[in-house]
Amino acid sequence: MEHPVIRQPYQYVRTALVEPDWRRLPGWRRVTEAQWRAPQWQRAHSVKTARQLQSVVGDRLTDRFYQELAADQAEFATMPMLLPPQLLNTMAPDAPADPRSFTEAFLADPVRRYMLPVRTDRLPRWPSHPRAERDSLHEADMWAVEGLTHRYPTKVLAELTATCPQYCGQCTRMDLVGTSTVQVVKTRLLLRPAERQEQMLDYLKRTPAVRDVVVSGGDLANVPWPRLETFLLRLLDLGSVRDVRLASKAVVGLPQHWLQPRLLDGLARVAELAARRAVNLAVHTHANHVRSVTPLVAEAARALLDAGVRDVRNQGVLMRGVNDTPEDLLDLCFALQGEANILPYYFYLCDVIPGAEHWRTPLHQAQRLQEAIMGYLPGYATPRIVCDVPHVGKRWVHQAVAYDRERGISYWTKNHRTGPAGGADGPDAPLDRRHPYYDPVDTLPEAGRRWWSAPSAAPRGA
Repeated sequence: MEHPVIRQPYQYVRTALVEPDWRRLPGWRRVTEAQWRAPQWQRAHSVKTARQLQSVVGDRLTDRFYQELAADQAEFATMPMLLPPQLLNTMAPDAPADPRSFTEAFLADPVRRYMLPVRTDRLPRWPSHPRAERDSLHEADMWAVEGLTHRYPTKVLAELTATCPQYCGQCTRMDLVGTSTVQVVKTRLLLRPAERQEQMLDYLKRTPAVRDVVVSGGDLANVPWPRLETFLLRLLDLGSVRDVRLASKAVVGLPQHWLQPRLLDGLARVAELAARRAVNLAVHTHANHVRSVTPLVAEAARALLDAGVRDVRNQGVLMRGVNDTPEDLLDLCFALQGEANILPYYFYLCDVIPGAEHWRTPLHQAQRLQEAIMGYLPGYATPRIVCDVPHVGKRWVHQAVAYDRERGISYWTKNHRTGPAGGADGPDAPLDRRHPYYDPVDTLPEAGRRWWSAPSAAPRGA
């Protein structure tokens, strides 16, 4: 008996991962596979300037593109340009070589949209939200010691470095991470790395309520492995620590780094000690579109798992024009879960930082997206779409306690008090206090846009 074909809103088709041929680009025609797989080659040939980009793509991008790129860097960019060949190679992989067609495909590419923004991407009326802030999550206010954010009762974030092997335009730590831009003179970590790590470990020894440590930055791929291994081994000596999460976008942006035999041997030593201590050791990475998930990414994830980490998980950011449809999210999640051994974990609403309005999505759209992706993936691999609310923390997008759709203001409460560093609301703040989060103004009805244009809605704390 034949069963009728049921037409679903999303149709799953298993799709093999693809590594685009880098030799299609004029500047890389003679690059060998051995060079491409070498992390040193990737870092040395990362694109930092328009001239370096042109040396790779030749005359395939129009003069107008470079003018808009320069204008964005001069007027809007909060992050410097730093684009590894691995990520650049995923952009417009099938575009024709003629400049007009290639430029159109390159501009439309979802990875390009957040890794290499141009002025025409930005919203002319609302490039930044009136309430945008450089440190929008107020992490520095919650530092117990320099670089150690104690935001939740049992969890801390340890920032070991303020650099990455690639810079994403929507970076939530744009106030600290990367070199300064025309628009943003960056905050700096003042202590030497060894002294900062010593203070972090000392605080954790004195604070046994902390059981979960996210080790991040910046990106751990930019921390010399001997220094990182020493820190992790000492961290695992603390009996109070039960979870350690290592954060590295480079699993996706520079997988070659995590395929180095010496590094994997060191990670295996750390994982072995973690297993003996019954500590959960995981790696968190950052992929936002299916095109960035390639066979090399899958190879790096498999190598990390083989070295002994419990999970490799993905924390993406929900962004307009990148992954803001059910199809985009599900394609990415099936590539991660089904083909790359990476567990879909979170998708964050893009934070309310300067210059981010063209990326941000309203809360009601995120709520619909969460509903739309349910039931396709295994439950444990269905990502949660979350809002990282200033002074509150991560909340599922359906946990808002009130929502003014006209003005785009949602309100949230917290079920814990901020750690000893306090932050703006202090350790004794009432738990029923409502904290606001803001939709992008251009997505609001006309009445809401008029309200935000009024003097009463002037910026504060930007």
